[in-house]
Amino acid sequence: MSSRSPDEFRLGVRPYDRGSGGTERDGGGDGTGGGVGAGAGTGAGVGAGIGRGTGPGAADGAGARTGEPDDPHELLHRARRLSAHGHPGAGSAWERAAVALRRAGGSLTPGDHADALDATALDCRGAAGPAAGPLFFRAADLHEQAGQRGKALVSRARALVAGPEVGATACARLTELCGRATALHAIGQADAAETATVHLLRGRARADLLDTAPDPAAEADALRAELTRLIAFAAPHRADPAVLGVLADARALLGRITAPDDPAAALVHLRAALAEHRAGDLPWPATPHELLLAAVLRATGAHEEARALLRAALAAGAPDTPLRAADRALLCLALARTVEVDGGPGRTATGAWDPEEEVVALLAEAVRHADGPVGDVHVGAVARLRLGVALAERGRYGEASELLARALDGFTAEGDAAARVRVRAWLAQCALGLGEPAGAAREYALAAAEAGRWDERQHREELSHRTAYALALAGSPERAVREWRGLSEAAGAGGTVDPGAPTETETATAASSATATATSATSATARPATESESESAAGGGSGVGGPWQGVYDLPEPFGPPGRYQVNVYGEVGGAWPWATTAPGTRVQGCV
Repeated sequence: MSSRSPDEFRLGVRPYDRGSGGTERDGGGDGTGGGVGAGAGTGAGVGAGIGRGTGPGAADGAGARTGEPDDPHELLHRARRLSAHGHPGAGSAWERAAVALRRAGGSLTPGDHADALDATALDCRGAAGPAAGPLFFRAADLHEQAGQRGKALVSRARALVAGPEVGATACARLTELCGRATALHAIGQADAAETATVHLLRGRARADLLDTAPDPAAEADALRAELTRLIAFAAPHRADPAVLGVLADARALLGRITAPDDPAAALVHLRAALAEHRAGDLPWPATPHELLLAAVLRATGAHEEARALLRAALAAGAPDTPLRAADRALLCLALARTVEVDGGPGRTATGAWDPEEEVVALLAEAVRHADGPVGDVHVGAVARLRLGVALAERGRYGEASELLARALDGFTAEGDAAARVRVRAWLAQCALGLGEPAGAAREYALAAAEAGRWDERQHREELSHRTAYALALAGSPERAVREWRGLSEAAGAGGTVDPGAPTETETATAASSATATATSATSATARPATESESESAAGGGSGVGGPWQGVYDLPEPFGPPGRYQVNVYGEVGGAWPWATTAPGTRVQGCV
């Protein structure tokens, strides 16, 4: 996102004009469809891939190159051209043009100001995301003032789907905007790209609400038919680069909502989406489409092709539009998942191939890039959780604990209960590995209390018993009973005891067994019991040592609560019967 305030794109009484061409549509009409291509955007349904841009430096690498024009007129022309093509560097280009104009004693016209606000809003990522909606609404008003009614509708549609919640009311307003766009197109006041973009944005909003419909499958069928009509409408106008962007995103969205029901058909749509993107010679990466395609390839067993696709995506990137840090983090996460599932090759420091080492390296890279110029809290938290788990599985408990603690902070800020439960269970595992059973008991108790709010009760009960087991390792059975009750009251909702807590008899039995193991081991070797010994004696389920196996059965925190939603890896589907009380996800790929 630009470092400058959007208010600095000033409106003035003397728009810059160096002659007959210095109007809003200077440059042979490059201003038409300004930002439309970017509005259709990348991000066809992938939550971590919404919008465009990285920051003042990376968003528009060309702007930093020596030889960029200093003339305000040329800078203005360039900003209009980039907006017209939906280039992710448009926001930075408008910033430079506005500065140059101000120095020359001029300012932006209403239409140019609107395009600048659109481009700035499209760059709103991470913590700046909430600013996008108001910027789009302001841009819509300015487009109306400039007589650009098609652009105004696009900005209003973007503002609606960029809001914190998109429900039935917002979808009804988007439907109204679609009707107005179609009517304006019929009388020549909205071009094909603008009209198609409004319809695409409504399609995205509907896709993210499919699982809330009375009959999701029927609603998905209706949306597929609508997207097919949209593609048929836009295809004859594919000579316009902005239309090619809409076509690519429409095909990707069609692939997304087809994947749960017909993966083979989804592959066709997603391959076509990438082909449309390449046909338009668009200089920015199609990361969301690549993530979706790789996920469907994984699901259909084509792991080698999925690996090759993701490796190529990580290696790609034009000099003036480098791969965004957040997109690189997502690609690293997806490739790690693919290698992990498939056991594909990974090169070690000695030159041998080791998939486990490659997974750790990819996850470490994902963490590093998630903390880039425009930090993504969710992607960063997922990356830290995955890397923390990988290190804990390798016995590197100290490093893992630090990563998991930071992941917990991120998931807490997001309100992701499933993530918090899994993170705390792994923190408990690390505490046991570090010889800190009291700390493990606390994490297990907090996880159990959180899981107690789910409809599925098994996880809460297992975590409750793990709490008793850890307390037993920390002291006597009687202390285990007392401390369990205190922790349950502190962690449970409303200060009440968790109804899933083990009884005193159950707690004492598990505690006595664990304590006997610890005492025996201490007498024999003058050291605390290892996790392997304790787990085996206490019936922890790990058998030959290693992590408690129940931790792998906890719900994945990075999966969506619906059949047609997309997770951080680009995977569609994966409804959780125990996540019915989880908050809904906001519209994905909305701007």
